[in-house]
Amino acid sequence: MKANFIVLIVLVLAIVAAALWFMMGGKGTPTPQEEQPVVLSFADCAAAGYPVMESYPRQCRTPDGRTYAEELPAPEPTYVNASADLIRVSTPTPGSVTGKPVIIRGEARGSWYFEASFPIEIRNASGSIIATGHADAQGDWMTSEFVPYVATVTVPESFIGEAVLTLMNDNPSGLAENARSISFPITIEY
Repeated sequence: MKANFIVLIVLVLAIVAAALWFMMGGKGTPTPQEEQPVVLSFADCAAAGYPVMESYPRQCRTPDGRTYAEELPAPEPTYVNASADLIRVSTPTPGSVTGKPVIIRGEARGSWYFEASFPIEIRNASGSIIATGHADAQGDWMTSEFVPYVATVTVPESFIGEAVLTLMNDNPSGLAENARSISFPITIEY
């Protein structure tokens, strides 16, 4: 009976000692709380050594459950025989997510228009045209100055995904050397 009592005391002391050891982080003596790095962005999170998920865009998760997504630079528009001095697109911006219909706004020099409009195409990732439309001048287009435009291009309801938006000058001559365009990627989701 006395032997069982001693075994019970030793067992309780061992359990208490193990519990204290675990509460101290597995170290023999308690240490001051380690300072946690300040995390306010994906870069901070990755620099602190927290796990980075290989998604697109990449994401990093802190131990307290916060998730930060990597901010990717917006793609640059592609100009063909053109520049930002001839046409500007304010919405949608390159790389943005848009809905259906796609509403396009900006400004173009008067020479970009013919009869106060110019054509627009939206192509899918494989290059097939999925929608066309035209932008209408919102002022006197018979000028060399910038004239605002607006367009609404209706994309098929069944289409969701990456696309390329292309705005072309109206080229009544049909000559390739007079053709101009601006294009950039967008994502159509809703």
